[in-house]
Amino acid sequence: MTDAVSHLIHEHQDCNAKLTVAEAAMQRLDWPLARDAFGQAEALLLSHFRLEEAVLFPAFESATGMTQGPTKVMRDEHAVIRDLLENCRSQLQANDSEGFLAELDTLVILLQQHHVKEENVLYPMCRAHVPALDQLMAAPPALP
Repeated sequence: MTDAVSHLIHEHQDCNAKLTVAEAAMQRLDWPLARDAFGQAEALLLSHFRLEEAVLFPAFESATGMTQGPTKVMRDEHAVIRDLLENCRSQLQANDSEGFLAELDTLVILLQQHHVKEENVLYPMCRAHVPALDQLMAAPPALP
């Protein structure tokens, strides 16, 4: 079994790959593939956010007492990313390839920056401060 942080990083990479497929497909106007790849990326991201927000962030905050630090920044960025996902979905529904590609470009840039912060700041802090992190993340409670 991989450790919790490695799993989260793998999800980042998987999401990035799916968004790359969606972008390439849209550039070729392959609507079915663009929609499918984007849908997979969106589902993975939203699941990833639920796990972080319901399990990882509260565990970190409990262990450190920090509620206005990195987890607040990540939650705020999650909200912006959710809005961008909705914008991308709206462009797909409107069959607006240029609009979709523009929104997707913004989403990809923000995700790159977000993932760097999680992977280089938050996740190492979680490893250092959250007892039994791997066990906690391996058996999370039912997520909303």
